[in-house]
Amino acid sequence: MADFLTKSVAQQQPEQKIEKRIFVKRIAGFAMVATAVAIIAVPVAKAGDPQDKYSLKSPSGIAYSDFRGYEDWAIVSTAKTDVLKAIVANPAMIKAYKAGVPGGGQTFPEGSKILKIQWKTKKSTEAPFVVDVPNVLAQVFVMEKDSKRFPKNGGGWG
Repeated sequence: MADFLTKSVAQQQPEQKIEKRIFVKRIAGFAMVATAVAIIAVPVAKAGDPQDKYSLKSPSGIAYSDFRGYEDWAIVSTAKTDVLKAIVANPAMIKAYKAGVPGGGQTFPEGSKILKIQWKTKKSTEAPFVVDVPNVLAQVFVMEKDSKRFPKNGGGWG
């Protein structure tokens, strides 16, 4: 391949040789810039990675990673105010709720977890009627029953 380029460049006029060198230098420069942008873009993209959410902790010390899998939990309630809200609970809490807790003096068991997710809304552009749909995540609230970690917080809730 190098021999082919050398022969074809040698057969060209001097002005064409200069133009070809400038073109090759521009392509090489572009490739270097593109590589540098790609190297910088990877860490920036990872910083916005949704999986990064599991590195967060609440001010009270509850780790978001303790709520892994909440996307599959049962919905307890929904509401719409200025934001759209969904409350989900883990299987331990749902089981207790179905058994009648909090009634008759019973309390939720240790390990019960509840999560409230709030989204800003937007008007759907796809529905054939007017409806607000989730747009941007606004806030996430987490609660966990652990009497050892949260002995002073209303029955062990943190």
